[in-house]
Amino acid sequence: MVAGSFGDGQPVSQTEGTGAREDIAADAALVVRVLAGDAEAFAPLVRRYLQPAYNVAYRLLGNRQDSEDLVQEAFLTALTNLRSFDRSRPFGPWFYRIVWTRGLNLRKSLARRAAEPLESERHPGTADPSAEAERSDLADTVLGALAELPERQRLIVQLFDLDGFSGAEIGEMLGLNPGTVRWYLHQGRRALRERLAPFQEALDEG
Repeated sequence: MVAGSFGDGQPVSQTEGTGAREDIAADAALVVRVLAGDAEAFAPLVRRYLQPAYNVAYRLLGNRQDSEDLVQEAFLTALTNLRSFDRSRPFGPWFYRIVWTRGLNLRKSLARRAAEPLESERHPGTADPSAEAERSDLADTVLGALAELPERQRLIVQLFDLDGFSGAEIGEMLGLNPGTVRWYLHQGRRALRERLAPFQEALDEG
């Protein structure tokens, strides 16, 4: 197993740019150390890219255990194929592409399994029940609207707006140029606004 923690199992927003220019040299240096026989140098790469990779996996599979297994397998695949990595380019998009490709294959093999709901786990609390119900209705409405989008639009909206990936990172992950990513993002956002308009109108009237 690859060392690392997936937190509570739900996707979280990225707060740091995984492909930032200043990280390229640091990642390349770690890769050089790994290829020279320093296996421990792979651990910082795991810590840096574990959660974003899990986000990608979860968007594809919608299931915590499958997503964790996929990320573990992807890290082992990356380690095995590390000599093919171009050290002049960011490590993140290269690794996310591995997660994406293997995730698509895994999803095909799991096609017979009933789809897991994508909604977040809800925990008991002391909040007002009516407020909780209203937030639950809103969350269900948003999730339902997302589910109605064509898959590529849905995934790009989630990766960009919810997980914080850049257009360039998503493009490399999905094999699309940034302009095409922006087009899908625009189309997805517009469709969401149209689907959510009645709900917003009801809230305004209330």
